[in-house]
Amino acid sequence: MFRSAVHIYAQIIDDDQHKTLLAVSSLSKEVLAEGEQGDKKAMARKVGALVAKMCIEHDIKKVVFDRNGFVYHGRIKALADGARAGGLEF
Repeated sequence: MFRSAVHIYAQIIDDDQHKTLLAVSSLSKEVLAEGEQGDKKAMARKVGALVAKMCIEHDIKKVVFDRNGFVYHGRIKALADGARAGGLEF
């Protein structure tokens, strides 16, 4: 995952094959369609939920959460909470 000043990005990567399996960001159509562009934590939660939904569709249930050096609070925690609520296990 990566967090910029405005947006948040999440990817699911297969380390064995060195391939990105799926990617979601706060710029994704599915996230933007739901509104709330001003609330960054709500957007991060929606990105986490969308990542979880897409992972479940691809039969991925367990992942490793790499916060990429960012402190685990605020938007990072909101993304993780959204993913857990969607059914992903860390």
